[in-house]
Amino acid sequence: MLRALAVDDEQPSLEELLYLLNADPRIDSAEGAGDATEALRRINRALESGPGGPEAIDVVFLDIHMPGLDGLDLARLLGGFAQPPLVVFVTAHEGFAVQAFDLKAVDYVLKPVRRERLAEAIRRAAQLRDTAPRIPVHEPDPDHLSVELGGITRFVAVDDITHVEAHGDYARLHTAQGSHLVRIPLSTLEERWRSRGFVRIHRRHLVALCHIAELRLDAGTVSVLVDSVELQVSRRHARQLRDLLLRRTTS
Repeated sequence: MLRALAVDDEQPSLEELLYLLNADPRIDSAEGAGDATEALRRINRALESGPGGPEAIDVVFLDIHMPGLDGLDLARLLGGFAQPPLVVFVTAHEGFAVQAFDLKAVDYVLKPVRRERLAEAIRRAAQLRDTAPRIPVHEPDPDHLSVELGGITRFVAVDDITHVEAHGDYARLHTAQGSHLVRIPLSTLEERWRSRGFVRIHRRHLVALCHIAELRLDAGTVSVLVDSVELQVSRRHARQLRDLLLRRTTS
């Protein structure tokens, strides 16, 4: 059984595609997204959930012409992930088939979508999913965080992270060697790393207490110096931070 995501900016086309997908017995569930940005957020949750997780997606049925990121752009982004979902393009345009298959698309279905033609695309996706090599699922390492960089997975030690900056559904990890963007919200990292000495100082920043070199007070504003970078501390977090730093120096 396949878990599917359909992506189309035209609501009638999206509803028709979802109807046809849900009518196929090989589709376990089918969700819809109105543009590539919304789809990418949903796929990010699926990748964080893992191939066997409750948020997993096996195949994306993807329109090409959409505002902002188009379907080909989204497919290119997915190609950089370690375990991306399969992609079936569903489009009214014949002229992009070569590009689509260069991006390792499973199939290229033309609109208006015929039930029999979509069924063949689903069959191909199911066959590929069932014959793909199984990737073992490992328990997450609490001391490291995996990051994707140019198709290569690197492991960043949590103890090397000086601070973290929020970027919507993403977070940028800062170390002395550089920075890395990960598909994890800042709130999740705050909860996960609270016991490791990370503290929220601003809605956009999470800081490792051990990497704070200075606490600065200037005309009622509070900031910290972390690895030669000055970060503002919001008023709601200032008192908690001062108490934590004081406790740290007296313990």
